Amino acid sequence: MKKIFLLSLVLMFTCFASVQALSWAYGFVVWDGNVYEVKEEEFLQENEVGEVIGEVETQADDMTGNHYGNASNYYPLGTKYYEIAGTPASEAIAVEVDGQWLKAVYAHRAPFHIMNVFTNFWFISAIVLIVGVIAGIIIRNSRFVDR
Repeated sequence: MKKIFLLSLVLMFTCFASVQALSWAYGFVVWDGNVYEVKEEEFLQENEVGEVIGEVETQADDMTGNHYGNASNYYPLGTKYYEIAGTPASEAIAVEVDGQWLKAVYAHRAPFHIMNVFTNFWFISAIVLIVGVIAGIIIRNSRFVDR
């Protein structure tokens, strides 16, 4: 009876265990709320590359596809983004990979993710300001009570 139970348990785990992972159609980076498809075959010369405009700060989730902020599904954290001379960033940017620059073309707007709100500088500043005002009011009112 014990062997049947153990065999059933093993079969149940092997039959119902599943692994999920996304297979990405292309490598991308996200910058300023836009998704850019990195063209592995389109190299840029040094004189075409302008100033640094950002870098990969988060990785896309391989299970759900969710991502927020300056993210990538392929390139490691710290990968730099550059402007391309004579090309608006709304059309294309450059991505530095192994000392070379690849062209990344605009694909679409990045989907909304709540972490984009929580990591926004202005949102954090507003929260700090509100907390500071409330703390100031509480401290001021406690001084009047002590008198």
